[in-house]
Amino acid sequence: MKIILAPLAAALLAVPAHAALAPAERKMAAAVDADQNRAIALLEKLVNQNSGSLNPEGVTKVGEMMRAELEPLGFAVRWAPMTETKRAGHLVAVHKGNGRGKRMLLIGHLDTVFEPASPFQAFTRKGDIGEGPGAGDDKGGIVVMVMALRAMHAAGTLKDADIEVVLTGDEEDAGDPIEVARRDLIEAGKRADAALDFEGLSIENGKDMGSIARRSSDSWTVTVTAKSGHSSGIFAPGVGDGAIYGLSKIVTAFRTELPEPNLTFNVGLIAGGSDVALNEGRIAGTVAGKSNIIAATAIARGDLRALSNEQIDRVKGKMQAIVARPLAGATAQIGFDPGGYPAMAPTEGNRALLAKLNGINRDLGLAEMQPLDPLKRGAGDIGFVANDVPGLVGLGPSGAGSHAPGETVDLSSFPRQAKRAAILMTRLSRETR
Repeated sequence: MKIILAPLAAALLAVPAHAALAPAERKMAAAVDADQNRAIALLEKLVNQNSGSLNPEGVTKVGEMMRAELEPLGFAVRWAPMTETKRAGHLVAVHKGNGRGKRMLLIGHLDTVFEPASPFQAFTRKGDIGEGPGAGDDKGGIVVMVMALRAMHAAGTLKDADIEVVLTGDEEDAGDPIEVARRDLIEAGKRADAALDFEGLSIENGKDMGSIARRSSDSWTVTVTAKSGHSSGIFAPGVGDGAIYGLSKIVTAFRTELPEPNLTFNVGLIAGGSDVALNEGRIAGTVAGKSNIIAATAIARGDLRALSNEQIDRVKGKMQAIVARPLAGATAQIGFDPGGYPAMAPTEGNRALLAKLNGINRDLGLAEMQPLDPLKRGAGDIGFVANDVPGLVGLGPSGAGSHAPGETVDLSSFPRQAKRAAILMTRLSRETR
């Protein structure tokens, strides 16, 4: 027995890590490895072009760079202008396959948070770390997308795949009205059978994580108005508590009555006094008041993040009920900003996609990816299609410091992410709809 098993064990140990892949999949893996230098060059080119959300010329130029990558692969590319929302627009690219397999929607974005006035403008490289505005979020992600599609093209699997790419130009600062700003993405989601979001890969304790959920993002404003007068009358019948005490009562009730799993609600700004005025963006304002005058107005601004649209609606109802309670000598109202980002709930369809990805991980010799805690992932564009199609988030590269000068991306994560995406898309294209 020992004589028989020893050679067998040795043979098993000698099997290459990619032996479980089909021949075309091994070809894709090799194509990805060969494409690394070209991909980094593309990343540098994209990063060095400023594309802040409010820089329409720059966003359009990055869109044209992506057009140049996608059209040679057989995509029909169009630009969807967003002049109505005061943004540059979106790139939409469609690849028609054989019409039999799963239809895929690939999601990414062209813009960054760094406008032309930012001092952080250029790409630099130190070994496997690339630094620059949007290097990880999301220019690194759209480069991984291109790597995966080029690998499919090289292996001959792209020709049969039905794929629609939507690269928004305002993910970091969405235009208004949001119904127009996300119209093309929402329509694409209704056509798709799977949505793959190429924002950054999350890593915890050195392990790649799978993202099957993202929380929502909404903003709210509570305004309290009260009877003003001399401070000596505060709390008296017919005078009341003033606006600031009234607002304090409301936000305290939020803190004590709203908490539940997967929910956060932040108070980011409070202003109160005899006269209060917020600026157009409602992120700053002017306040006047004296210690001996009862405050006539108090305003609080904050955000709300939930894991499902049902949770959003329920919590908003609880907030409205709290605000509607009587206040001594004051009245209150709450409003929710238009244009919030919907939630991506952790559905069975999303879990099934992660299971498929973990099958690919096994075949690549990579560790299984556990689901990421949704509290550790912010809102994103995939939320707009999450009710219509199962999806995965985090198919882009890993990085650090997003949205801040010094943002970095791990260039060594590009190959494994591109291989995962290319093989997943190929396998989905072969599943009957």
